[in-house]
Amino acid sequence: MKHLLSPHRGAQLAGLWALLALAHGAHAADALNGKSLYLNGPVSGGTACASCHGPTPANNVNGILAAANNPGVISSAFSANRGGMGSLYNGKFSAAELADLAAFIGNPNVTAAPAASLAPATLSFAGTTVGQNSAALSTTLTNTGNAALNISAIGLGGANAGDFAITGGSCAAGAAVAAGANCNVQLTFHPTAAGARSAALNINHNATGGSSSVALSGTGNAVAAATIAVSATALNFGALVTGAASPAQTITVNNAGQAPLTFSSVALSGANAGIFTLGGSCATSTPVAAGGSCTVTVTATPTAAGAFAANLNLASNASNGAVAISLAGSASAAAPSLAANPAVVAFGTQTVGASATQTVAITNRGNVPVTFSSVAVSGAASVTIGSGACSGTLAVAASCNVPLSFTPTAEGNVSATLLLRSNAPDLSIGITGAGTNSAVARPVLSDTAPVAFADTQVGQQAASHTATLTNNGNAALKITSLVLGGSNPGDFALAGSCAVNGTVSPGASCTIDSTFKPTAAGARSADLVLMTDGGAQFSVRLNGNGLSVPNTTPSLSANPQSFDFGSATVGDTGPVKRFTLTNTGSAPLTINSATFSGPYAAASDSNACGAFPLTLAAGASCELPVRFAPTTTGSAAGSIALQATGASWSIALSGQGAAAAPAAGGNQNRGGGGCSSVKDGNDPMLAVLVVLAAGVLLWRRRKARAAAATMAAVAACAVLSLPAPASALEAGKPAPAFTLNGPDGAVKLDQYKGKLVYVDFWASWCGPCRQSFPWMNEMQARYGSQGLQIVGINVDAKSDDARNFLAATPARFVIAFDPNGSAPRTYGIKGMPSSVLIGPDGKVLYEHSGFRPADREALESRIKAALGAAK
Repeated sequence: MKHLLSPHRGAQLAGLWALLALAHGAHAADALNGKSLYLNGPVSGGTACASCHGPTPANNVNGILAAANNPGVISSAFSANRGGMGSLYNGKFSAAELADLAAFIGNPNVTAAPAASLAPATLSFAGTTVGQNSAALSTTLTNTGNAALNISAIGLGGANAGDFAITGGSCAAGAAVAAGANCNVQLTFHPTAAGARSAALNINHNATGGSSSVALSGTGNAVAAATIAVSATALNFGALVTGAASPAQTITVNNAGQAPLTFSSVALSGANAGIFTLGGSCATSTPVAAGGSCTVTVTATPTAAGAFAANLNLASNASNGAVAISLAGSASAAAPSLAANPAVVAFGTQTVGASATQTVAITNRGNVPVTFSSVAVSGAASVTIGSGACSGTLAVAASCNVPLSFTPTAEGNVSATLLLRSNAPDLSIGITGAGTNSAVARPVLSDTAPVAFADTQVGQQAASHTATLTNNGNAALKITSLVLGGSNPGDFALAGSCAVNGTVSPGASCTIDSTFKPTAAGARSADLVLMTDGGAQFSVRLNGNGLSVPNTTPSLSANPQSFDFGSATVGDTGPVKRFTLTNTGSAPLTINSATFSGPYAAASDSNACGAFPLTLAAGASCELPVRFAPTTTGSAAGSIALQATGASWSIALSGQGAAAAPAAGGNQNRGGGGCSSVKDGNDPMLAVLVVLAAGVLLWRRRKARAAAATMAAVAACAVLSLPAPASALEAGKPAPAFTLNGPDGAVKLDQYKGKLVYVDFWASWCGPCRQSFPWMNEMQARYGSQGLQIVGINVDAKSDDARNFLAATPARFVIAFDPNGSAPRTYGIKGMPSSVLIGPDGKVLYEHSGFRPADREALESRIKAALGAAK
């Protein structure tokens, strides 16, 4: 059978489809749904894929395995009407369903299964006097799979299990956690002896690996002792102006112990210690009472352009030892910049003559003070600025407010623009609303200013804050969206009586309860965004500060904690998965050995962890690449056992061994012609083949086009010839070059040679992309002076869509536009967002797909490690 599409053209369509398949938001392919579609046909009805390709894709009937994990191959076959498939299926599968089909073809042995993850994976309790109880900490068990997670047992183990206790939480033995749901376990520390104490929380379940665990540690104090906890273990001053003092940054120091905390030294060290100045209430002459706190303020005044760094050292009588806080930043030319929250203002529909108000928060994101020259609204007389708007000078990192009022004078839509002019680039905020004489809801949110939560230890939860949404109108309103966004949405949670699709009657109200539970030390923030069916939108910034109790007991985290390699062919070299090992303690950790079971082994490359025994510094990470090379067909379970002195960790591994595909030219189609299920005896497809042969003769003798139509009609289930999927990038290989246009001119990969380049592929319709931008802004500010350059490549067909996205979600890194999708094709990108880390030598170091809040730490660790290796 001839190819109906050239290989080159097929590859183009396949690459484009891989991007277009996500056009309505990021889609995590569901192989189980793909299995249902394969066996039963489209939801709207029609022929099942199994009728032509057999009961399982594993048999590779008609070459279907070429579409494994590649929906573009399926789309290309439909577009070309290969084997009559276009006539059967065009318009019957959505992009998401094609992705699901491709996922099932790639994993034909898929079954519904739960998947368990615990966060945080370590809990470090404050030093506690022997015989007394610590404050409670908790960990959350989440089912990220697609079947119920059944908990069979919850218990404590390890060297000092008796020093810890389970005191509450929603997880329970015998209970089930639904797919996508979670529960938590609360624990306390009750030391029975002095010194470092450790144990583990073990949860047995029916997910891969059979159990999950959390490392527990704490220090028992023979007598009441102080424990030091700090609000951050590092301060980044960002880009400062040479010769000008930075705004003061503050470290909050808490005494989480049970005796006064006394400092023996509060001092600076390091190459650039001289540019920092200390202040605050922490002092060697002033003890901090148990449960109390003090502050250390740090100001930087760089004297020369370039990066600078030092350490703030706190020596005290704390049971958990001395603390070193890293200080870093860079000096450069003045760069004033403003940002607005919200980036657009939507008043929704309001009654003619009635007023509604909203407030826009303006923040100085640059490195010099901003002086306002004008703050004005244009475009609609019904939109006005209230008293107390931003004026005068705004300090670096400071904020001011612009109160807006909307009083429609007639029915119809209204649009206006708030324009702030200053020594920074002009900041423009779009404003929309509508007037009506009909009954209308008037939503009012009680919070108009940012919400500040109390400083909270990592793993604990602050007291909740309640906001009230009131309907002051004369018609009911419906809540269409109530979500968390911004930098750290995973550190906050929403509850209360307000809910999506809930209604609020005239004169009634509902409540929004927000809580703060930090997952890391330092400043944490998120945006509460509420929208109503009338078009009104509210955005409230939530702020909190996470406190960390430095842990002197070495601990290790592995990401992921378990992994299913899917299907691999027996006898092949097998796929490789990279596991990130991180020393989450505050002391060096030596891993003595890594022992593998099952058909799994360490894979060697230039980016892998060194040979065992391996020592990781506190906070350091390395990668352990593991290869799955099955020797027999069927399920293959195994594990990695990591052994250190007095501690061990295990990573559960699983996969499926698949038989090798029949050799090219062999009898791959058991049915004889493509549709028959007969394996032996007379084949009814022989008659079809006779007709096909007659069609060929007719084509030779008569008009080619008419004969081709006859063959297509007869051979609706003819053999499917699918082009092979493109190979992915390999670590250590040169990254493909690109030259693209950007808002600031041409963007070339070559121009960043000598830098560590983080290339991020994104699209305006991608929800996770919106979450990744604040993190990438943070990374560029933190590590740009050390040689990091982030390049965001947009794949929207219309650059205006990308520009609208950037107006609402500013990027403080290089942006490039690729409406033709040439770069993602050459990089083998199959989903949004996807990122590639490229070394100073232009070679690929690492690839990553998707973006979740949980990815932030691991990705930053890779950037830090790569920057360290480049020095």
